[in-house]
Amino acid sequence: MFKSLRSTTALASKVASTTRSAQHQQKRFLAIHEYLSVDMLRSYGINTPKGSVAKSGQEAYEIAQKLGTDDLVVKAQVLAGGRGKGTFDNGFKGGVKLVYSPEEAKQMAEKMIGHKLITKQTGAAGKPCNSVFVVERKYARREYYFAILMDRKSAGPVLVASSQGGVDIEGVAAENPDAIITMPVDIKTGLSHDQALDLAKKVGFSSTGVEQAADTFMKLYKLFIEKDATQVEINPMSETSDHQVLCMDAKLNFDDNADFRQKEAFALRDTTQEDSREIAAAKHNLNYIGLDGTIGCLVNGAGLAMATMDIIQLNGGSPANFLDVGGGATPEAVKAAFEIITADPSVSSAFVNIFGGIMRCDVIAEGIIAAAKELDLNIPVVVRLQGTKVNEAKKLIADSGLRIFSVDELGQAASKAVQLSKIVKLAREADVNVKIEAK
Repeated sequence: MFKSLRSTTALASKVASTTRSAQHQQKRFLAIHEYLSVDMLRSYGINTPKGSVAKSGQEAYEIAQKLGTDDLVVKAQVLAGGRGKGTFDNGFKGGVKLVYSPEEAKQMAEKMIGHKLITKQTGAAGKPCNSVFVVERKYARREYYFAILMDRKSAGPVLVASSQGGVDIEGVAAENPDAIITMPVDIKTGLSHDQALDLAKKVGFSSTGVEQAADTFMKLYKLFIEKDATQVEINPMSETSDHQVLCMDAKLNFDDNADFRQKEAFALRDTTQEDSREIAAAKHNLNYIGLDGTIGCLVNGAGLAMATMDIIQLNGGSPANFLDVGGGATPEAVKAAFEIITADPSVSSAFVNIFGGIMRCDVIAEGIIAAAKELDLNIPVVVRLQGTKVNEAKKLIADSGLRIFSVDELGQAASKAVQLSKIVKLAREADVNVKIEAK
């Protein structure tokens, strides 16, 4: 039943679904702050260290006083991994700090709150820290890793556990894959006590703590199912010197498709931690993910979008975004898509690649023309349209008199978008105005 998870890549894609690399997927999941995750764990009767969230240095001081201990941890509440090794935009290093008095908790909080934390997952821009989590420090006898994930291979939940917790689990997978245990769970029958107990023993909990560990596994699984979670990650799960099993940290993600029945969880979303362009796109039912390139992409269908990004790269360019307008976009939604694309100052050309099946090409053309006129687009636009109402769409574009290049063949269209992007980029670097006319 148990087997080691030997693929570092597979593990990374599961346990780090919020990292930049995983953002190339169209599907995204709600992530909530650690203090909110801990509150949810507590509501399921799961043991965690005592603590509360503070939004100012004074609040951190007051919380530290109420905890009644001088052994404390102050954690920046930023939705990104690697907080402990991160650096704030004010130069302060470390988003997780051990402190030994309420006064010190206040000092640390004041250095974190109101500043952006830059980690290996945030990129150079960082993410704002609007609060800190002040918790009592617990001394662990041993630390473990535990997670519940949705696994495609087993078509259901899988438990992932290791005796090596409190460290980078991807590093463990690379250096010592046998230290990671996986256990698929039949979603119809759920996690049994015997399974949970067996896992607790295999991971290495003591004979005194093994029952409590099994109980914690089962409560976490209950939360995972009832809350439509896609990930429950505890790193570390600790067994203290008096054999208490505590979840010292928590990362919870939830399925966006379940927002209609998980209103309480989705009310916890912190939009300050998200890309403002993605938020704007969601209002128009557009699927948008910002990337680091220079060519803005507007495509219908996730598969075609991925292919479009690939062919841009094959032609020596780099996509600035993933943007799927879906099959029922209106001209207004297409205009909104262009607003989002052109809000990125690094974009130097746009590539529209539409296959008109459910979506009509003339509707897309109307949206492109409206956007070009109303937004006064100052970048060239390459359009490749195929399918329903394509001839009508081409006529609309030809009659518009705008800087829109209509190209039928995909490779040629991508090449054109890359060439134009390079021209505009060079002109910007030389501080020269360039006007490229469509022919």
